[in-house]
Formats: sequence, C-alpha cells, structure tokens
Amino acid sequence: MSLKPSELAYVPFVSVENMMKLVHHIGLRRVLREIADTIEEDFKRWEQFDKTPRVASHSDVGVIELMPTSDGELYGFKYVNGHPANMALGLQTVTAFGLLAEVKSGYPVLLSEMTILTALRTAAMSALAAKHLAPANPRVMGVIGNGAQSEFQCHAFAEICGITEVRLSDVDAAATQKATRNLAGSGLTVTPCASPEQAMEGAQIITTCTADKQLATILTDNMVGPGVHINAVGGDCPGKTELHRDILLRADIFVEYPPQTRVEGEIQQLDADHPVTELWQVMTGQSKGRRDASQITLFDSVGFAIEDFSALRYIHAKAQETGFLQNLDMIADPDDPRDLFGMLMRSNAAG
Repeated sequence: MSLKPSELAYVPFVSVENMMKLVHHIGLRRVLREIADTIEEDFKRWEQFDKTPRVASHSDVGVIELMPTSDGELYGFKYVNGHPANMALGLQTVTAFGLLAEVKSGYPVLLSEMTILTALRTAAMSALAAKHLAPANPRVMGVIGNGAQSEFQCHAFAEICGITEVRLSDVDAAATQKATRNLAGSGLTVTPCASPEQAMEGAQIITTCTADKQLATILTDNMVGPGVHINAVGGDCPGKTELHRDILLRADIFVEYPPQTRVEGEIQQLDADHPVTELWQVMTGQSKGRRDASQITLFDSVGFAIEDFSALRYIHAKAQETGFLQNLDMIADPDDPRDLFGMLMRSNAAG
C-alpha cells in the first residue's frame, strides 16, 4: 500500500454506528466468513509478520493490553481491556479500538472501534480453527458461558462449520435466556440447558467462553469423551483457565502463538515444553490437524495480534467500499512539513 499525501491528510474512522451499519449492509454471517478467510490468508503468510506476545498491564480487577504486529507494509495494533466485574456496573467486560498505519510513511490509514469487531474476529477465528480440527460434518455444539461472545460463536460455527444445533449453559440463567432470545430466527435449533453436562450431550464441538478471571474448572476430565473438538475461548490471561489439566493431557493442543499461549492459555497449567501445534502450520499443510475420529482436539484460544490485523485490514477495505466511515482531522498537515509552529500560529491569527 502506498498512499498520496492528499490521502493521508485525514484518517478514516469506523465508529460503532458505522460498524453496525457495515455488518448489516454486508450480512452478519458473510462478515464472519470473510473475516475468517482474511485471517487464514494472513496465517498462511505467518513468517512475514512481526510477532510478539501482547503487552499486558494486569490489576486485581482486570487487564489492559496492546496487541501490535506488522507485515512490512502495514502496521496494526489493538487496545483492549478485560474487566469481568464491569458487568455488575452495567459496563462491557471487553472494550477495544484499533489502528492501521502505512509502514512506508508511518501515517495512520484507519482508526476503528473494535469492541464489536473483536467479538466478530474471535468467533471467526474459533470457527476457522474448528474447520481444520473438528470432526467431519459436525452438527451440534455445546456452548458453556452465554455472555457477550456466545451468539457470535454460534453464528460463526453455523456459517463456517455447518453447525445446526446449539446447546446453551451458563451459571446465570438470565444469560442463557438472553442468548436464546437473540438466536431466535437464526435457523439454529437452540436448546437451553440446566448444566454444562446437559449442554454437552450429543455435541461434537464444545465451546467454553466464560469471563471470570480465575483458575476455574468449567470442564472436568470425565465430561469429555473421545472424538470431540474443544474450543476454549475464555482462558486468556495468567491465572484464568476453564479446563481441568487432565483434559489437556489427553488432547492434541493447537495454539496461535506459543510464547503468548503458554503464559495466558489453558496450557499455562502444563510444563513449558509440553508439545503443541501452531495453527498456521496446519493451515499451510506443514502439520496435521485432526487425524482420526477418536482424537480429542483442543484450540487453546487466547487471541493474537495477527487476527486483529486481519480484521482491521478487512474492515479498511469494506469501509472504503461502502462509505461507512468518517474522515478524522487527526494528522497535522502544514504546507511546509518543517513549519508546524508556523501552522499553529497562523491558526490563531486566522481565528
């Protein structure tokens, strides 16, 4: 990408309102599928990217993170928080925004909300991983944790993996009722369940997406039989897990970026040298995903910067196509690049 100076004077901004308009204009499931396709394109060129674990600032109540990467042409980062106690205050557990910049000039080319976009890319990434790892022709998914991410997961798995039935469970019955209402008319058979065990009945895929910041055991070893795929979404920072350690010892584990996942994912419970497979290697054919029908596969999802880069890259193109954006006067643009002070002084005289 190489932009003219006139194109760099203003920064395209995708607000929450325009993100929602864009999703409805294109269609929710198409957006999920196309974000997944964009992520897969970028994972297949994995070695072109700068890679580093996200920079995290942890506190007793949550975490604030920066997630940067670059492919040499574009640089991107996401600011994101995770504060489970926010729900009791009527606030979102996760909020985010992101930026893309042109490496050649360093100028930003997109600023976007990413609270909605993170939910979309997380679900898209989950279903993309399952496309490579889940049993053939899965139809039933158990979803344990029915908060803000759950409906996105259900739609993504329906679109990308062919799921036709979801079985929902949450410690908060109101959350399950909310998800059930939101999925009405989705084409999915939706079954509210009283327990995780009930939600897993007949499921080929099990998704866990709880929010509590603690070493929890949402799934115990005896709950997981052979042949299932586990999509573990909720364990995404130090001290926060969802699966019993014995499940990990029985499963083939697939991760995004080991240096980050070993600190933040389910595998923080295991020895530092426990074998895992990187998903990009499965997507490029360098490693195998599912080998047989009895294998337990586990996607230890924590979210990685390249996924956000892909989502921003996708939204940048779609916002330009659809016009669902605003141009922000974010970059000082003096006629003479050396005369920033003169531009400031002239603005006062002009006023």
